[in-house]
Amino acid sequence: MALPPPPIRPDPSHQPSEQDLREDLACAYRLLAQFGMTDLVYTHLSVRIPGEGHRFLVNPYGLLFEEITASSLVAVDAEGEPLQHTEWPVNPAGFVIHSAVHRAVSRAQCVMHTHTLAGMTVAAQAGGLLPLNQMNMELHDRVAMHEYEGIAADDNLSERERIVRDLGDKPCLILRNHGLLTIGRTVAEAFYWMYYLEQSCRIQVAAQSTGAALSMPSPEMVARVREQAQDSPVKGWLPWQALKRKMDREQPGYRA
Repeated sequence: MALPPPPIRPDPSHQPSEQDLREDLACAYRLLAQFGMTDLVYTHLSVRIPGEGHRFLVNPYGLLFEEITASSLVAVDAEGEPLQHTEWPVNPAGFVIHSAVHRAVSRAQCVMHTHTLAGMTVAAQAGGLLPLNQMNMELHDRVAMHEYEGIAADDNLSERERIVRDLGDKPCLILRNHGLLTIGRTVAEAFYWMYYLEQSCRIQVAAQSTGAALSMPSPEMVARVREQAQDSPVKGWLPWQALKRKMDREQPGYRA
């Protein structure tokens, strides 16, 4: 039986439940694993739980991204301390960056952080992300930079303020000598930015590796492409529905 066509836009009145967010975040973990964007059991994706107070969902420390399920995600407070019983530890130090961004940036309902080969390579380059491709140009003026200050931990609370300051009003952040970070009003939006930030880094590293002279478009063209790629509160929603259908076919256990 053929699948019915998906709606073009989400229902603007829909408010996701905690279970909705658990399933979306677990799906995102599985997708990052499938797309080769993991670092063993390290790095995190997190999402704010609706309601009063600061409550977030994050991965239990020790599980591979491909093992994450909706029920294995742990509810934590703003300091990364568990608010529910869990058989697995939670890494509060690993939640430092997420906590800072979640608390200070209202549109950062979801925060994603990765240590990928391409992302860390570009993070080590003085020039940052270059406008070498249409994907890269969409990110023009949407990517901030934060200078390296060592391993993010509770003993450097002032770095939280600088991370938020450097992110500003942008959805993407390159952590110099470290990795990538994206935010979104939804899991779908944060994933969209992370996927295309990673693709842009891979394009840059691949282009540089050829040794050929790089074709750099004019600043006017870069600005035009960036303007054509409009922002939206439902950014990434349509491909996210397709990606969830993919996971439902291939790894339906993420919803468990």
